[in-house]
Formats: sequence, structure tokens, C-alpha cells
Amino acid sequence: MLQENTQKSIEISASDLPLQCPMPDMSKWNAHPRVFLKIEKEPNQEITCPYCSTHYKLVK
Repeated sequence: MLQENTQKSIEISASDLPLQCPMPDMSKWNAHPRVFLKIEKEPNQEITCPYCSTHYKLVK
């Protein structure tokens, strides 16, 4: 099921890498162009999308 692009903070795991925003399971009809975000494969790394300001945190 597709999720709406309304979450502003998302916890991700190493299996979500390489990280792209919007993520594959998000609705794309109202989203910005897909952008790949560089984040290291170490716990507690964080990055914010420059388009929509969604904050991603690598937790596992």
C-alpha cells in the first residue's frame, strides 16, 4: 500500500539504502522529483531532503 508523503521524520534501516526521496512505497503523484540522499551505513546517521524537508534517520 502506498503511503502519503506527509511524514516529516522517518526512521530507516540499512535495507532502505541507497536512500531516495520520495521512498518507493510513497505516493508519487504529488511528490517532488526523485532525489538520492547520501547517508552512511552507520547507526544514528541523519539527513534531510532538500526538496520536502523530510528528515531521515538510520536506526539499524
